[in-house]
Amino acid sequence: MDPDHRERRRRERKESHGADPSAERRRRKGHHATDSQGDLLPKPQRHSRQQSDSEWDSPAPRKRRQSHSNTPGGSTPTGSGSRSRGSAALSLDAIAKLDKANAKMAGWKGYDFDEEYLREVRKKEERLEKDRVKEAREEKRKDRAKQGQGEEKRRAYESDVAAEAAAVKRREERRRTKKGVVTDDEGGKRRSAAVEKDDKRRSTAAVERGKGRSPAREKRKTQTDTEREERRRRYEEDHTPSEIAEKKERKRKEKIRRAEEKKRRVVSGPLAEEGGIDDEDEYQYMMEKRGGAGAPTVYSEEELARRKKKKKWIIIGAISVILALAIIIPVAIVTSKKSSSKPEQGESVASSTAQKPANSNLEGLDPNSVPDADKGGILDPWSWWDTTDFNVTYTSATVGGLPIIGLNSTWNDDVQANEKVPNLQEIFQYGKMPIRGVNVGGWLNIEPFITPSFFENYRASDNVVDEWTLTTKLGAAKAKETLEKHYASFVTASTFADIRAAGFDHVRIPFGYWMVQTYDNEPYVAQVSWRYLLRAIEYARQNGLRVNLDLHGAPGSQNGWNHSGRQGSIGWLNGADGEKNAQRWLDIHHKLSVFFAQPRYKNVVTMYGLVNEPRMVDLDTSTVLKWTQKAIDQIRKDNITGILVFGDGFMGLDNWQGKLQGNDDLLLDVHQYVIFNIDQLKLKHTDKLNFACKAWTQQSTRSMDTTTGFGPTMCGEWSQADTDCTQYINNVGQGTRWEGTFDTGNSSTSVLVPQCPAGDKTCSCASATADASAYSDAYKKFLYQFAVAQMEAFEAGWGWFYWTWETEKAPQWSWKLGMAAGILPSKVWERDWTCPEKLSDFEDFGKMGLAETY
Repeated sequence: MDPDHRERRRRERKESHGADPSAERRRRKGHHATDSQGDLLPKPQRHSRQQSDSEWDSPAPRKRRQSHSNTPGGSTPTGSGSRSRGSAALSLDAIAKLDKANAKMAGWKGYDFDEEYLREVRKKEERLEKDRVKEAREEKRKDRAKQGQGEEKRRAYESDVAAEAAAVKRREERRRTKKGVVTDDEGGKRRSAAVEKDDKRRSTAAVERGKGRSPAREKRKTQTDTEREERRRRYEEDHTPSEIAEKKERKRKEKIRRAEEKKRRVVSGPLAEEGGIDDEDEYQYMMEKRGGAGAPTVYSEEELARRKKKKKWIIIGAISVILALAIIIPVAIVTSKKSSSKPEQGESVASSTAQKPANSNLEGLDPNSVPDADKGGILDPWSWWDTTDFNVTYTSATVGGLPIIGLNSTWNDDVQANEKVPNLQEIFQYGKMPIRGVNVGGWLNIEPFITPSFFENYRASDNVVDEWTLTTKLGAAKAKETLEKHYASFVTASTFADIRAAGFDHVRIPFGYWMVQTYDNEPYVAQVSWRYLLRAIEYARQNGLRVNLDLHGAPGSQNGWNHSGRQGSIGWLNGADGEKNAQRWLDIHHKLSVFFAQPRYKNVVTMYGLVNEPRMVDLDTSTVLKWTQKAIDQIRKDNITGILVFGDGFMGLDNWQGKLQGNDDLLLDVHQYVIFNIDQLKLKHTDKLNFACKAWTQQSTRSMDTTTGFGPTMCGEWSQADTDCTQYINNVGQGTRWEGTFDTGNSSTSVLVPQCPAGDKTCSCASATADASAYSDAYKKFLYQFAVAQMEAFEAGWGWFYWTWETEKAPQWSWKLGMAAGILPSKVWERDWTCPEKLSDFEDFGKMGLAETY
């Protein structure tokens, strides 16, 4: 250390004790020189300036005492005027030299100072000093680590105390609530204020603790080990060992005091206001929580009961959750399966579930046999969805402009549908034996109520209500794919086999003009359905069934109803393009009649329809009659020799008396339903039966007589429905007459008052639209008798065609579904009920519990 610095520190200490010389003497008292054994050395004798040789060998040669002018009396007191060395410990080197000097003074002989020994002593001193410094550093590091751990423990402890205090508060509040103590708003506000006050106090204390840290302390945290060692060395130079030890002792006591104070602290806040919690208890709880020592917590009987009840409710809740999941998960799986089976937008159930056929008849054939110009078109079998039972040999040949591709070159007409009718090769005696046929509607032309799944997934704003808007919405490619799947799957070979098994002898096949061709960029899928019609005729032939070709949709629409292809206005024989559309219809008839005049169709296509349901009440009657006669002449010229069928146009059968006479094999087609006429819809069950048995029978008889009607008459469509409740039967989204919700947007055609027999708000469609398995016995009996009554009535004429064979979910419009439900006979001629002669002989369905309102 610099001597000047040491002298300056000495003067500062002297000044701090005042000018009292006795204080300096007291401080120096007891500091005497000792030898290496710790024995006091004798006081040296005073010498003159001429010293002995031995004195020069002393390890610390004395300097000549100097006088100080500032000493009282002008001289220094004897023996004390020199600078004392007793205040500092002697080094090992100095001690060794001192021992040598003492030995000489004591008269030791032959003693020689060993320099090697001195070097070893110095090295040992250096090692000891390094070890001491290292131990001091390690001790300080441990102290800092302990302080850090203590701080972390303090923070964790305070956090746990606060959490437990909050938990105790909640438990106490629940307990008080159960006992009715402090449950009003005032008590809650008081507790909230206490909590806020406690939080504020804790926050303030934390801030103050942060403020109390000096910048120097913060700086020391960032110092390196070298900087810390240098700081320690300067500190030890500036302080005596006793001062350093005294400071350490003060720190140790302060630490103990803080720990004791912390342990005795009482938790503050809302709980303290209610009596507080002794920190000894909190400390015990925290020790146990952290896995430390301590006795287990002892709970009161009330607390044990509360905990037991809580555990019970937890177990009950867990069991409830498990049971709920056991129910929800299977339901979700079933719902998911149902959703996955739901058709996509614009697809029907049949088309969405149809599996791609194997089309094995294409194996071994060369796709390149199809010219490039025809690839991907109606003449390319490799582009067809289904090639089952088609002749897939490429040919571009046509008859009447219509392709023959898909047809086999041979056929067999030696087939009989059932024992009630003749073989196909034999003549069916129309007018003498009744026609018992069924329609395959909703197949080659789409009807919303037959396949509602095509329309259900659209919003009302999409305005998808018929085949025109459906194909427009789908787009050309998607429409072709969707509808061809429908053509291939909705009616198949098994369909005709089932129809034969039910006892039918005829099948009516409705189709739209777009099967032959389209005009003016119309959205319909053109010509794809053609080959499916040809295949269906072959399936009918194989089952001995005779075919009635029904042109169901004319260019421009002959009635403006959805089953004509386009809902809205009538554009056939009406409006600006009325004549053009009428001629287009004649052109299509020409192609079809030429094609079906081929010998292969003579025995199977025995009936040929002109146009389905022309709405003659809104058309000029004479114009329609002229067109009809023109069509008859053209078809006969094209060598069609079968029965030509024309519709009554809703004019009433009696009004056809004397019209279109002079034409051979011409048949008037009437469609009989009770649900579209309000007066008939209102009839009670017994009255509906009586109307079918009497009124429709009389109509058929009168129409068959040329003196009162046209002559040959048949019913081309009828059903069991006694309400108009079936979904989309009145067009998509237009409601029902039965419930008084039929809203066309036109006051003259809308029916907004319930039209069931009761005529009030009790009219309901719930039972009529239910699944057939839910029908009551009385309702099933009525529906069966209603069907038999109509069959008897229409067989008073040439016979009938039921509408229709299959629907997606309308059993009163499907012979297939109705037969399965037991509301139609399993064979069309096997009937165990007949129309009674008297009204009183009809069943009283009211007494049987069948409501007139459903």
